[in-house]
This record gives sequence, C-alpha cells and structure tokens, in this order.
Amino acid sequence: MRSPARSVAPMALAAAILLSACGGGTSSAAPGNGPTGSSGPTGSPGPTGSTSPSEPPIPSESPVPTENSPPGDIPDSIAFVPYTSRRGGFTISIPEGWSRTTTPSSVTFTDKLNTVVVSWQDVASPPTVSSVRSREVAELRTTERGFTFGSVTAATLPAGRAVLTTYQANSEPNAVTGQQYRLDVQRYSLDHRGTEVVIGLRSPVGADNVDPWRIVTRSFTWR
Repeated sequence: MRSPARSVAPMALAAAILLSACGGGTSSAAPGNGPTGSSGPTGSPGPTGSTSPSEPPIPSESPVPTENSPPGDIPDSIAFVPYTSRRGGFTISIPEGWSRTTTPSSVTFTDKLNTVVVSWQDVASPPTVSSVRSREVAELRTTERGFTFGSVTAATLPAGRAVLTTYQANSEPNAVTGQQYRLDVQRYSLDHRGTEVVIGLRSPVGADNVDPWRIVTRSFTWR
C-alpha cells in the first residue's frame, strides 16, 4: 500500500502547473509604457518643466535678394492708438490692429512684415554714438540674420536725445515656405533716469513707411 505522502506529491505538482498556465498573463505593464500611457523617462519634457540653454549666436547668413514689390507699405489711412508700458515707463502710438507680444523687458507689435519692437534695460550711463557703435552694433552682428551695417548717428526726438542705428537684415524664415525678406531697420536708443529704451522699426527694403515711422517715434513719451 502506497504511503499518503507519495500519492499527494503528483497531485500537488499538477495543481502548480495548472495555476501557472492560468495566471501567466496577469502581471501589469509599467505605467506609461503602453500606447495610450503617458511618456516615460525618455519623453520630451513639457514646456513648463524644461530649462532652455543660452541661445547661441545666429549662424552666418548671406543677405537675401530684395523684393521688387514687398508687402510692406503701411496704409496712409491707418489709425494710431497709444500704448503705455508701466514696466518700461513710456507711452508710444502704434498702428491700430497690429498683433502684440510682451515680455518682462520688451513689447513687439507686428503686421505682415512690419514690426515695432520697444525694449528696455537699466544702464549705468546713457548711450552715445561711441558706445552704441562699439557694444550694441557688435551684438547685432551676431544676433541679426544677414546683418549689413548702415550708420550710427546722433538724433533728436521729442522725448530727448537719441542714438540712431541703421542697418539691413534678413527676416525670419516663413514657417511654411521658408521664404525670407530683406529688411530695413532703424533703431533709436534713448535714456531716462538710468533706463535705456530702444525703439526698433523694421520693414521690407523698398517699403514707403517714412511717415508712419515718424508718427511712431515722435509719439514716444516718458511716463
């Protein structure tokens, strides 16, 4: 007669095999690894959690050809509306309806290929023709696309003395077509109580914006 221990062993072995076959597919996948899960450690960080390194200088770029009829003339009938920046401490009139983008130290108004950029920073001394030529123009050579220097001269606006820098540059490539335009740029640097404000006016080469740009720059007042 077989002992109980010998008869139980085969039954236990069979039960273990049966349980292993039935339960082999019950383990859970790691969260986020499936097709509908969130990104794992190798996913790109979200826009609010990433840290951007310092932007490198723009690579050297040749001037693009000038367009015969660039879409850049500002209509003579356009209205101008005042914009006040509390951070920058100024008021300036801008063509009505232009899109606006603000940062802690600048405000940009854009319509088609025309742009007005007003930026500000604290400075130890007012800008001069010499300081703008030696420092700011050197920076523009590395930050503007296809930079071609024009001139640096003393200027006078209703808001006070200024330094006018002129140059040409390429526009940013169109996001869809990659097309670029050649731009005329005027850059007025002013100082008021230790704050330097720069008014940048950009339009396609050949555009007739003398009068609108005069309205913009002469409307500038300190708060």
